[in-house]
Formats: sequence, C-alpha cells, structure tokens
Amino acid sequence: MSDNIKDLYAKARKAFEVIEYWPQEKVDEMVAAVAWQWQKDDVAVEVAKIAHEESGMGVYEDKVKKAGKIKGIMWDMKDAKTCGCIKDDKKKGLKTYAKPMGVVANIVPCTNPTITTCFIGLSLLKTRNAMICSPHPRTKKSTFKTAEYGRKALKAIGAPVDLIQCVESPTNEKTVELMSTCDYAVATGGKALIKVVHAAGTPSVTVGAGNVRAIIDPSADLAKAADCIMRSKTFDNATSCSSENAVSIHESVYDEMMAELTKVGGFLLGDEDREKLRAAMWPDGHTLNREVVAKPVQTIAKLAGISVPADTKFIMVKGQKIGPEDMFSNEKLSLILTVWTWNDFETEIKTLLKNLKFSGIGHSCALHSAKPEQWERLAEFIPTGRVNINMPNTIVNSGSYFAGHEFTTTIGCGTWTGNSHSDNINYRHFMNTTRLATPIEEYVPTEEEVYGKYLAKAKEVIG
Repeated sequence: MSDNIKDLYAKARKAFEVIEYWPQEKVDEMVAAVAWQWQKDDVAVEVAKIAHEESGMGVYEDKVKKAGKIKGIMWDMKDAKTCGCIKDDKKKGLKTYAKPMGVVANIVPCTNPTITTCFIGLSLLKTRNAMICSPHPRTKKSTFKTAEYGRKALKAIGAPVDLIQCVESPTNEKTVELMSTCDYAVATGGKALIKVVHAAGTPSVTVGAGNVRAIIDPSADLAKAADCIMRSKTFDNATSCSSENAVSIHESVYDEMMAELTKVGGFLLGDEDREKLRAAMWPDGHTLNREVVAKPVQTIAKLAGISVPADTKFIMVKGQKIGPEDMFSNEKLSLILTVWTWNDFETEIKTLLKNLKFSGIGHSCALHSAKPEQWERLAEFIPTGRVNINMPNTIVNSGSYFAGHEFTTTIGCGTWTGNSHSDNINYRHFMNTTRLATPIEEYVPTEEEVYGKYLAKAKEVIG
C-alpha cells in the first residue's frame, strides 16, 4: 500500500464504487469472511503480540482476549438491514433506503490498535463503505498487519481488497490530510484529537476522555464490588477509557471496603509516596507521563521511586481536591485508583458532576448499590452516556454478554464533550438514508387532538 493519501483515497473510492449497490446477502457474506479472518486464534495472537511489543503497554493475554469482541460485534449486526429498503412504514407511505457514506478515515489509537481497526472495519463494510486507517505511530505495525489480514479475507471472498487500506508510515501531517480528503472520519482519542478532526472540516464521529468513578453505597455487596473494580481496573493494565479511575466509598463502610480492595490486590500509598507518584506521573504538573500509561504496577513504582508489595495489582491514593491542583482527580490510563469518601448521596452525585466537568464528562460512571432509586437518580442527573450498576465498568461499557450495551471500541460522549453522539458507536452511525414518500389519505388533526390536555392551559395563559 502506498502512503500517498490521494492515491489511497482514489483506490478506496474505486473499491467503494464496486460495492456501493451490493445486495444485503452479498455484503453480509463479505463481512462474515473478514470477521472470521480477524477472529481466528492465530491471527488474534499474532497481532496482539505485535501490539504489545511495539507499544510496551497493556497485557498481552488481554489483548488476545479483545478479539473476542469481534463475535459480539457480529452478534449485534446479525440480520441488521443496511442495504436497499430497510424500513417500510405503510401507514405514513414512507420507505427508508440505506446509503453508504463513501471512504472513511479511521484514526486508530495506540491503546487499541488492532480491535479498533477490526470493529470500525466491520461496521464500515456492513454499511458498504471503504476504510483507510491512520495508525498511531507507536503502534503502526500492529494496525497495518491487522489491515493486511482484512485485505486477505476480502480477496478470498471476491471483494475489492482496497476497501481496507492503512497508512504504513503515519505522521500528523498525513493524518490531517487523510481526514481532509475522505468523505467521513472516525477518531478514537481525547480532546486534542477532537480539535484536529473538527479543524479538518470533514463530517466525523469522535469520542471523549473517560474518568470513571465507581460509587460504593453501604447496601452494596462490598466483596463483589471490590472484585468488579479489580477485574475492570487491571484489564490490559487500564488501557481502556472505561477503566475505573476512582472509587468513592460511603464513610460508614470505608474501612470494610478498603479491606476488600486490599484483599483483591489494591495497595494504598501514604502521603509521602503519594507525592512521589504524583511527581512521576505529571512531571510538569499537568501532562500525564506516557511512561506510566498501561504499565505494570512495579514499573510505575520504580519510576516514582516507591516500594509496593510484590502482589500489588493496582495502587490506591486518597483524593484531595477536584481540578488541576490535584491531578489524581483526572483520567490516568494506568493502574492508579483514586479513593474518595461521601456520606450523602445527593451531595455525592453533585461532587461527581464537578469531577466530570473537570475530566470525563459524557463518558460513563458506575454505582454499586442495592437501591433502584439510586440507580435511577444517578442516570437521570449525571451527564454521561452510560451508567453501570453492580458491574465491572471496563468489561460491560463497550459491550458484553451480561449487559445490554452494544459492542464497540468507540465510546461517544455527546455534545457534553464536543461529540455528535452519546451512543456506543457502531454500524448505525455509518449510513445515510433516503426516504421515499408516496401519497396517503390526507388527515388534518384537530387542535384538541394536537394539544390534548395542555390546550386549555395554553389558551388561558396565551389567549
């Protein structure tokens, strides 16, 4: 594959025009072939190994497990209509036809260089689009190799191989040119990337930063909550934006919950070591040191010049303030968990809102509680796209078989953080639609039918 952006686009456009009007069965056959190629154990192992070696981040075994999401993605897309007429509303005389977008730029993060390529690739093929990946320079080999396997499957099934392409030697300049050239862009990254994408002037889907807080109510099963947090926090060394960055414990069960977190591998730092860790993680006071991102606990401890027990799975620090004066209240993308306390639920959710306004608004939060009224109050009040109850946030937030969220690698955070969607991004976000209207019998409703019980009041106050 050439790295000339205009050449990549021209080839992608030509391939797109071949499948632009393919029927659903032919599209689904193509998608299944590519998904099966990417899902195969030997492929998952190979690309995970490359990703782990070139990035130095995460856990190799967990990166292999991420290929399991491909099955989930295919399950979500099973029998979904994305070609031709996808809806027929006879009462309104409206038929809806699905249309592809064209050539889509996929800006791939270093935290998920393989599964993001697979997920966005399958979503785009399902909707008859072409994809050009722009990898993170740090993980370019694994993304490129993943794309190569996708092309191999396309060739085997008789589809145009240039439906999937990848920039081999990415630079910031090439990424900007790619986004400006393509018909649409999807970018998985933080605020800085969002600004770059929007500046490119191309319609796009973007995401936001995570900064998940798990609230612990006294009614919760504390041992289960601790296990959920540990499994979620430690998966792939916290590469996920869905990983818990903080836990907030009701004062009445603080000692008991901390004991449970310690049992599952948490270790709480004292004030002196906390300061050493803070200095190591944010050397200039505000920029996260990438050498702690998704690194093992002992690597982080060594960098900070502190000692933690050999069996430590994640490090805990007490939160002090919310905002830039205490960066432990920020997203950390590492095996560091900030601990807060609370004693009134209404005050706690307002504190959570304050924290999200500093970092993580729109993304997600978690609550461990046996009280449905708390679940509903949190969902009603907090500006996040997802609220997860009594579950490991990382494992369910982007799709699982024991929670209802759709499978994704791309978490929309809504207008709260400058995104166009607050959904779990999937194939539905990569289609245009055309509506065919035919004449129906005219019916004009009365004012009473339109305004219902509000008509009398409207007439009373408006006249």
